[in-house]
Amino acid sequence: MVVTLIIACEVGFWVLLALGLTARYLLKWRRTGAVLLLCEPLLELVLFAATAVDLRNGAEPSWQHGLAAVYIGWTVGYGHYTVRWLDGHAAHRLAGGPPPLRPPRHGMARARHEGGLWLRTVLGAAVACALLEGAVRYVGDAGDVSSLRAFQGVALRAVVVHGLIALTYVIWPRRRPAGADPAADERERTEARR
Repeated sequence: MVVTLIIACEVGFWVLLALGLTARYLLKWRRTGAVLLLCEPLLELVLFAATAVDLRNGAEPSWQHGLAAVYIGWTVGYGHYTVRWLDGHAAHRLAGGPPPLRPPRHGMARARHEGGLWLRTVLGAAVACALLEGAVRYVGDAGDVSSLRAFQGVALRAVVVHGLIALTYVIWPRRRPAGADPAADERERTEARR
């Protein structure tokens, strides 16, 4: 049941996103589009409540409950970023807005960008670990919580691996090709501050 709900929440995320952007840019219903986009977090609340009810009704803690916590954590960490990114592209393609800013590709501006993404991973992992710890304490001695603890380890490993990848951009920054536009460096620094 929990896996089906996770899939439904993921599909619902993209459906709400498509409906929100369609209402906002194609139909010019700004408020309706905003309301649809603001409904995105409700999906995670539904998943959280269903997982808690499942555990309360005596379900044995399993990988499904751990996956639900990691999914909620990912959505907290990257959901707004994803919506904002797609909103910028939709505004450009469908409403004639300016092209969305691209992440910097070179130097320390790229390293700062990657560091910001890593912080989103840290946030998502922290939320997932907190939810998993809450589930462990909720279940207590009534069940085997090893699968929940294993998913805490998965979240922490994701933070470490992503952190190492982000660190490579600091240690070995990619250099701008010879003959490239020098003004692009300033644009990249400006984009990295956002």
